[in-house]
Amino acid sequence: MSAPPTSFAPMEIALFHHALGLTDGVIAFADRLRGAGHTVHTPDMYEGRTFDDLEAGVGHAQETGFDVIAERGVAAVDALPDFLVYIGFSLGVVPAQRLAQTRPGARGAVFCHSALPPEMFGEWPDGMPTQIHYMDGDEWAQEDIEAIEEIGNKEGAEVLVYEGSAHLFADDGLPDHDPEAAALMMERILGLLESLDDSD
Repeated sequence: MSAPPTSFAPMEIALFHHALGLTDGVIAFADRLRGAGHTVHTPDMYEGRTFDDLEAGVGHAQETGFDVIAERGVAAVDALPDFLVYIGFSLGVVPAQRLAQTRPGARGAVFCHSALPPEMFGEWPDGMPTQIHYMDGDEWAQEDIEAIEEIGNKEGAEVLVYEGSAHLFADDGLPDHDPEAAALMMERILGLLESLDDSD
């Protein structure tokens, strides 16, 4: 990947993994953002555990407690600066969206494969730059479609839909991986991050 332009202002990002844990594919995604000049933190909400099967990963989250998992993610950013971009993949959208809505200073948010009703966390920040990415045939994302559409109607928010039915299509270590869609999602996220340079 080419070096960022000299006028580029790198962002600091908290990226939260999906229900399979902090997989090699999630780390690789974070590394691509780092390669574009950004600082990326990847909290491990599963404390070292990863899974090969989505149902098993969701089962682990259920057994541990979704609230416990989310609290680990929230606690992981306590020592980080206020001015962060929050990115969440599926399960990771829970802490990402919570922090984007409740922690002062959020620069932007990216929700991949899911979203939650914004009223769960109170008021939606006025004009917060936001992207939501999902595949039109993804059954998991369809369960959140009302929340996705609600957030998509907010000022500064954009819903980006891809053809296909895969859920975790951006993780290059999983069978769901769709290289073309994943590359386009990365391009769009990088575009959002570059645009934040002019948002202050």
